Amino acid sequence: MTDRTPRLVATDLDGTLLDRSGRVSSRTRAVLEQLEERGVPVVFVTGRPIRWMEHLWEAVGGHGLAICSNGAVVYDVATQTVQRALTINPDTALEVARRLRMQLPGTQFALEQSSGFAREERFDSRDKEPLEVVIGPLEQILADDVVKLLAFHPEIAPETFWPKVEELVGDLVTVTWSSTHAMLEMSAHGVTKASTLERICVDLGVAAEEVVAFGDMPNDVAMLQWAGTSYAMANAHPAAVAVAGESAPSHEDDGVAAVLSELFDLGPMANP
Repeated sequence: MTDRTPRLVATDLDGTLLDRSGRVSSRTRAVLEQLEERGVPVVFVTGRPIRWMEHLWEAVGGHGLAICSNGAVVYDVATQTVQRALTINPDTALEVARRLRMQLPGTQFALEQSSGFAREERFDSRDKEPLEVVIGPLEQILADDVVKLLAFHPEIAPETFWPKVEELVGDLVTVTWSSTHAMLEMSAHGVTKASTLERICVDLGVAAEEVVAFGDMPNDVAMLQWAGTSYAMANAHPAAVAVAGESAPSHEDDGVAAVLSELFDLGPMANP
């Protein structure tokens, strides 16, 4: 870990900044507010689509930038607008589906779009869906604004499904996994949390070694590797632990807040 105080904080949400119920604790919010007062940018870097973020904007301060959908979307929280969307070419999505259906029969697909959500009939995300969801064969629901292609298999364990899908379509898309079941997330080739965070840092004039990052799942690995200082949560997946330089307390113990309080020498309001 560097002795220099970081200039930018990048943090995952679920399993990292948020508690088990998906909320921002009072201690964590106090830390975020103190960083805002000091002018330290905090970038929220998540696999969540924008539609899952609405209730969190106020809790995290209602300012700054969020990287959503594993790097595919840069969202300006203050103006509630999409700054950048990196989409998957429809022909590429169809080729991904063709390969997976051939080698892994039973694979079902869904689409996170900048305009909404769509899925095949037997796709089971185990997550709450929006009220308006388009259901049909992939070939019919596919659109030009797909930021994340989701693949689900009801019978294959995620630890098996993930490397197999990577082997089959890793030349076409970037494959990540952040669920507890066999649902994989695919972004346009080369798009990760790290690649989009790097773009933002270049715009802000912040170097990688000046960034501290926090994460807990395989979709955080690239970001943890890229940042100059990185922490895997105590509850993290082994893949995240293996690449992080440091360890933070669990998300249930306000791990991100505890580390940031120490790194930035924050006042007593940031501590329990």
